[in-house]
Amino acid sequence: MVWSKKDYDNIPGTYVFDGRMSETSFGLNHMLFSFNEEENRKAFAEDPAAYADKFGLSAEQKEALLKEDFLELLRKGANIYYMAKLAVPNGTSVQDIGAAFQKITTEEFQEKLNEQSSVFQDQIAKIGGYWNG
Repeated sequence: MVWSKKDYDNIPGTYVFDGRMSETSFGLNHMLFSFNEEENRKAFAEDPAAYADKFGLSAEQKEALLKEDFLELLRKGANIYYMAKLAVPNGTSVQDIGAAFQKITTEEFQEKLNEQSSVFQDQIAKIGGYWNG
């Protein structure tokens, strides 16, 4: 399939999961989704490279997977929700992943979340204390 350039293709730090990305990352996301099953998580833990080979990952996707480079996995088309299925069973939190995306420590990321939380709470208070988003 031929994909045309989109306006969002050149937004720095933005990795849009669109049809083109979906097509090129199906195997990666299929593998990540497979981690819903405990037996698949165990098989991956025993031999990550061999498990990845079952899903036809590109060389770049496989390298990022084996390095646990979450930002590169995102760049290569990993769906953020499926990526948590890889991270959490290994003891990596979603906040750890968020920190890795921003190239800061988890503690720094948590502090940013806390700072943003106070702004969010102020906004909720202004609209009557209820968010329907």
